Order: sequence, then C-alpha cells, then structure tokens
Amino acid sequence: MRIGVLTGGGDCPGLNAVIRAVVRKGVKEYGHEFVGFRDGWKGPLENYTMELTLETTRGILPRGGTILGTSRTNPFKIENGIERIKTNLADQGVDALIAIGGEDTLGVATKLHALGVKVIGVPKTIDNDLNNTDYTFGFDTAVNVAVEAIDRLHTTAESHHRALIVEVMGRHAGWIALHAGIAGGASCILIPELKFSVDKVCEWVESRFKSSYAPIIVIAEGAIPQDGDMMIKDGELDAFGHVKLAGIGEWLAVQIEAKTGKEARTSVLGHIQRGGTPTAFDRVLATRFGLQAITAASEGDWGKMVALHGTDIVRVPLATATEQLKTVPLERYKESEIFFG
Repeated sequence: MRIGVLTGGGDCPGLNAVIRAVVRKGVKEYGHEFVGFRDGWKGPLENYTMELTLETTRGILPRGGTILGTSRTNPFKIENGIERIKTNLADQGVDALIAIGGEDTLGVATKLHALGVKVIGVPKTIDNDLNNTDYTFGFDTAVNVAVEAIDRLHTTAESHHRALIVEVMGRHAGWIALHAGIAGGASCILIPELKFSVDKVCEWVESRFKSSYAPIIVIAEGAIPQDGDMMIKDGELDAFGHVKLAGIGEWLAVQIEAKTGKEARTSVLGHIQRGGTPTAFDRVLATRFGLQAITAASEGDWGKMVALHGTDIVRVPLATATEQLKTVPLERYKESEIFFG
C-alpha cells in the first residue's frame, strides 16, 4: 500500500516523532511505501510532495517542528479543492492518508473520509483541547516551556517588587495556563472557560505583596474579563474562521497598576511554547500514536483517530475528535484556587 502523510495547522513538538514511527513500522513490518505531502492540506492540493523513507526520517525524533512543513490551508474554501485532492492522490498512486493535526486539520480529514477518501487521524495540539483523547503530544512540552519561564520570572519579580503577568496560549481552553500555573506556583490563573474579575485579581496581587512575595499571574490568551470581550489583534480571519488573539496580558497589567499602584509587566510567551525539542513524554506519546496509526491503516480501519485513554493507545471514530472542544472542567479549575493570593 502507498500511504500519504501530512501535518497541518500550527507546528508542534512531536510531529517528527509521529512521522518517524509511521514510516519505520510501515516499511519494516508491513512493506508499505510513503509519500509526504508538504505544508498541510496545501500538499495534496498542489501535488507538493517529498519522499518519506527510512533514510529521510532517520534522526528526526528529537527535532521540533515538522520536516513536512505545515499551513492552515482549508481545501473546502478553495474552488474544486476536494476534486483536486482526489485527482492528485490518484496521480501519486496514494491509497490512503494519515493526517496529523488538530481541530481544523482533523475536521477536514473527517469530511474527506465521508467523501470516500481513506483516512486515519493522529491528534496534535499544544492546547490539549481535542475531544476523546486524554492528552495530545506537544502539550507537555508547551507546559514545561511555560513553567521554566515562570520559574525565571519569579526571581525578577521578587527583585523588582513588581507583579508579572505571563500570557500563554489557549484560545478557548485553559489547559496550558492551568497546568503551568499550578506547577509554577502562580498567584492566580485565568482561563477562557471562566470570566475573571479584575478587582478579585487585584486582591490576590495585594495579598501576595503583603506576604513579602511578588505575584505571578498566568493568563491564557483567550481569557475574558467580566463585562468584557476576548482581546483580538485585528478583525482578519484565517482559512478556518479564527481571529488572531493578542493583548489580554498587557490590558490586565494596565488595570493592576491603575487599581493597586503596583508596577506590573507582561511576558507573552507566544510561539516559544510550540518551538524547540519535544519532552520525553511527548516523544513517547507521539511515537505510540504513530505506531498505532500505521497499524490501523494496515488493518483498513479507516475513519479512526488514535487516542490516549489512560495509558492505552486506542482507536476512536475520527468525527468524535472535533464534535466538541475539550475544555477545563470547573472542578479542575477550583482545585487550583486554594493557591491564589
């Protein structure tokens, strides 16, 4: 069987580990051939490919990003996009696709499966917001990067007696903020799932200063103040209808200074969270996902996504990955509140 592999959406630590595992097991155990489609869904749209062999995938396990490249191309927004994909797959002699990506990439994969394309999905998102899998690879790396930043910021906050706000990724789900905030000893954690009170945040800030410590506030980029709206960079939408978020950390710093008289600064971690080498956890998880994905393809179990349930790698219907976002449950957030202030 000749199988196409693509990575779509934002880059993520662990993508190369999936590619490596798929190719290694696919070639050595099943005798499959592989073609890599470059730059997400742009690859099968434009017949933009690279060779995937044991040689071309050797040594990529610890590398961040993706050797295939990525993009946020949406073939359903391009005239004759689906017909072009089907034609190019046929021209390449590709029997099936393994799509590695998040909500948008797997949403396209789900639609293509319904239209007769043989597809297996692999979940990827640093936000950890894909449904029907306990964790996605990339999340652990992003949290560890954020925690290292918080640890470093504690020292400068103490030295200058100022409040420091750490803005992390998380459009609609606050998993990174929650885990990084707990692990980093944050004075408070603000997530998109629950609107926050500026006055309450200021109370926590002043409480921390009274105890002779400087506060660290961890805020997700999609967090929303009470009586406010999500902070957006501009009105432009990407191919999947998403706005660019920016500014909530800076906005909160201004509010804290005005209400407490204390100096406040913001550090926006941004793309630092998704760059660099994956953690050991993400390397192992991504590898296990890749091994299960090629096994599912070899068994003809199309329309499935590999997923982590407990410590087991299982297969679930691909459509369930995107039917709803996996957000932080209120009770999980409440666990962290004892450490606020």
